[in-house]
Amino acid sequence: MLTTETTMDDEKTKDETADNEDPVNVAFEQIAKARYRIRSHIKRTECIASPFLSELTGCDLHFKLELRQKTGSFKERGACNALLRLSDEKKKRGVVAASAGNHALALAYHGGRLGIPVTCVMPRHAPLTKVETCKSLGANVVIHGEHIAEARERALEIDSSLTYINGFDHPDIIAGAGTIGTEIVEDFPDLDAVVVPIGGAGLIAGMAIAIKELRPEVEVIGVEPEWCASYTAALSKGHEVPVDVGATLADGLAVPTVGRNAFFNSKHLLDKVVQVNEKHIALSILRLLENEKIVAEGGGVVGLAALLQEGVLNELRGKRVVVPLCGGNIDVTTLGRVIERGLAADGRLLRFTATVSDRPGGVSGLTKVIAKAGASIKDIYHERAWLHSSISAVQVKCVVETMGFEHGEKLKRSILSAGYDLQWLQ
Repeated sequence: MLTTETTMDDEKTKDETADNEDPVNVAFEQIAKARYRIRSHIKRTECIASPFLSELTGCDLHFKLELRQKTGSFKERGACNALLRLSDEKKKRGVVAASAGNHALALAYHGGRLGIPVTCVMPRHAPLTKVETCKSLGANVVIHGEHIAEARERALEIDSSLTYINGFDHPDIIAGAGTIGTEIVEDFPDLDAVVVPIGGAGLIAGMAIAIKELRPEVEVIGVEPEWCASYTAALSKGHEVPVDVGATLADGLAVPTVGRNAFFNSKHLLDKVVQVNEKHIALSILRLLENEKIVAEGGGVVGLAALLQEGVLNELRGKRVVVPLCGGNIDVTTLGRVIERGLAADGRLLRFTATVSDRPGGVSGLTKVIAKAGASIKDIYHERAWLHSSISAVQVKCVVETMGFEHGEKLKRSILSAGYDLQWLQ
């Protein structure tokens, strides 16, 4: 059903597992059963070595390619497990969920396969590719709210006969996510650490339960975007608390409050939780695209971002590390903007303003200096009205492509040596 509206019910839907006053314990046995239950429905994704990024990060780095699942993210594991666990009556009535995209996609896909009606409430900032794919898979999509918390409020107002499946806090979701951990420790008997993204914390909760049960010496490290550090806030208070959500490239991790069950089941198992900035999230997407030919979304690459950002996880240098790449659903238009941000973060896209003569040949002289330095002009334009030093001069704003920071410094020296008044913009 490809509609964007749904009827309201007098009685609210209940998030039966996440709204309990007492959190629900998730045992390793539930993860083991989930793995058996979903084995014929979910791809056992491969782990690949990355020689280039290993050299760059200083560790023996491998990627668990969860973005190779049918709908492009790890969310299929939990969604499939939760749907298979429903009673026949609940399967017939259908399910509802709030999601920024990947959980919605997973429910829509497996719900369609299993004949279970699915309604997804998605926040306004949800990537268009995820919204349209959910519709194409047959889900009823409702757009509401600025973030996942507001979308959840709307979802809980929808027809109370539907079963609400929390995308990061339902025990079956946590157990399904934990199956990733069991596969990783099987593939790497000499593993030192896993570095896992945190949004609502369902993924890291499940993985931590599995890994610490099977290999307690392996470090489990969580990573969240610094503009939505809800897990760090929960650790500081000792319980889950809401935080302000800033705009982040890791939109799938923009959860204002971590899940109660997820936090309860993971807080004593994690060795460390760190934050990464937007610059290194963009840079990670670029590194994967260029060096591994992998297109990943912001929320799926924060583990790599933590290894690339100086001073965040330096202690993992020289160790064997696995990073799950959790999602690959990124809008093409967003990808273009992220690539430019990544190039800027890598020093390969630079901006500067130079003052040149407004007489014939003035701009030509500057472009010759740029060309001789081996840089390429991406954009250039004049600005006359706001330059007050000379009526015969003009400011030229340039965006140029270079090979990196060292090449950029060479270009800067060349322009200054040629006698131009230069303002270098960061």
